[in-house]
Amino acid sequence: MVVSETGLRRVTNTRLIDHDGKVNSGNFLLHNDGTYSISNGDEDVIETIDGSMRLITRSFQNWHTHLAMVLNRGMGEGLPLMEWLETSIFPVEKFLTPEFVAVGTSAAAAELISTGTTFACDMYFHTEVIGNTLAETGIRAELCGPITDGLTPNFKPGSGDALKHMEGLIREGSSRPDRISYGIGAHSVYVCSEETLRKASEVSKKTNCKLSIHTSETRKEVADCYASTGMYPIEYLDSLDFFSDGNTVCAHCGWVTKKEMRILAGHDAHAVHCPTSNQKLACGGTLSYPAMKEAGVDVRLGTDGAASNNSLDMRSESKAASLVQRHDHWDARILDPIETWQLATKGSNDWITWDLDDIRMRPFGRDGRRLLANLIYSGGRVLDVLVDGEPLRRDGNTLTIDESRTAREIEEAVVDYYAEI
Repeated sequence: MVVSETGLRRVTNTRLIDHDGKVNSGNFLLHNDGTYSISNGDEDVIETIDGSMRLITRSFQNWHTHLAMVLNRGMGEGLPLMEWLETSIFPVEKFLTPEFVAVGTSAAAAELISTGTTFACDMYFHTEVIGNTLAETGIRAELCGPITDGLTPNFKPGSGDALKHMEGLIREGSSRPDRISYGIGAHSVYVCSEETLRKASEVSKKTNCKLSIHTSETRKEVADCYASTGMYPIEYLDSLDFFSDGNTVCAHCGWVTKKEMRILAGHDAHAVHCPTSNQKLACGGTLSYPAMKEAGVDVRLGTDGAASNNSLDMRSESKAASLVQRHDHWDARILDPIETWQLATKGSNDWITWDLDDIRMRPFGRDGRRLLANLIYSGGRVLDVLVDGEPLRRDGNTLTIDESRTAREIEEAVVDYYAEI
């Protein structure tokens, strides 16, 4: 029987790994809705892909980014978090323009696509510019506009205009609502007043949007919060009725008590593990994956921005997460390749193919049993990226972004950006 379905793709003689981490071999049909099925060879397809040297997998999901901070990659090297923010980041962000943000976002999207990521949960300024830029690239995103007390460069401090603007964006929707959504980014307890936190939460609950915040990233943040409120950050947020159940994204969570973990679980919040950024900035504390898992917290994985991580590459972030959890807990069984893969791709409905001619993927092992470990711990080259059946990358070339032009544009933008300071 001939099956007719717009965009159906057949991949022959290949290997496929879904969320369960098992290696399946054969001929497969990739459907636009993100499902797959066995191919009989007689279906009506848009194309047939030789998969003999390809590995098909789900895509990475990056749950904490500041995409346009690719502009700041390599700044303030060797500084601890707060000094880095106050001397290298906050001063230059005063001069951000929509044009700078657009270029930085385009460069970030090129990096995401080329390394196998199709979703980002972002927090950065000029949020509608980010949304319009990403809409052209084809990736998915939750874009949480930053709400702070005085740090938002595109709005008057203390005016409340940033929150009003984001509420308008959320209600209006993006130019590509099937892939891009807007939300609220209450930066942190140390730059947001109680009133700001409450208002941000109210908008999230009213509009059912994502509510993102940095939580318990450093010991100083935790100590300062306790000194001023008598509570640790997540306890304090809970006391304000901050959490928007099922929609709150808490980045870092490196210094969190078990009581706070139970609070996160009770609100179905996402706790985002950002191991590379936390280690690079010497935060000292690392999200405890075993304790979070025991408490029933939904843990996700993120890179943070390229300014603090130097990379948006979820391949290396997956490796870092696995290694630091094993090291910190003296247990080599934590986050094995399959569980690490599930953490890094959780929620993905998109397909990536990897180049098996890449020497880093060798040896495959019997029935391909080494492939997942090779990919996580050694890396691999992305050939194809499919989102809703739309190819964003084919045969190692990104189709929705001109990478060479974007590379030139970001070099020019950085020169102009720092000329403004």
